[in-house]
Amino acid sequence: MKIKDGFILRKFSDKIVAVADDDFADKSNIFIKMNSSAEFVWNFLSQDRTYEEVVDALLEKYDIDRKTAENDLDEFLSAVKNAGLLDEQS
Repeated sequence: MKIKDGFILRKFSDKIVAVADDDFADKSNIFIKMNSSAEFVWNFLSQDRTYEEVVDALLEKYDIDRKTAENDLDEFLSAVKNAGLLDEQS
């Protein structure tokens, strides 16, 4: 799975949001606000990754247990899937 092309992160003050890039701006009004751990996952998913690879990366980066990492990842993946930003076929 990976984040679909055509979407980028922007920082506004202390806020991080995912928006369509210039080539897709007229086709999408998607706007997702995220925290720093979601930003980490977003960037990690710029390349095709498995669910376990993302969980392992979260465990390495943050001082959290596996259940917390999986729950947080599930919440993030649900949001990007619902917005149509996740390519699960890669």
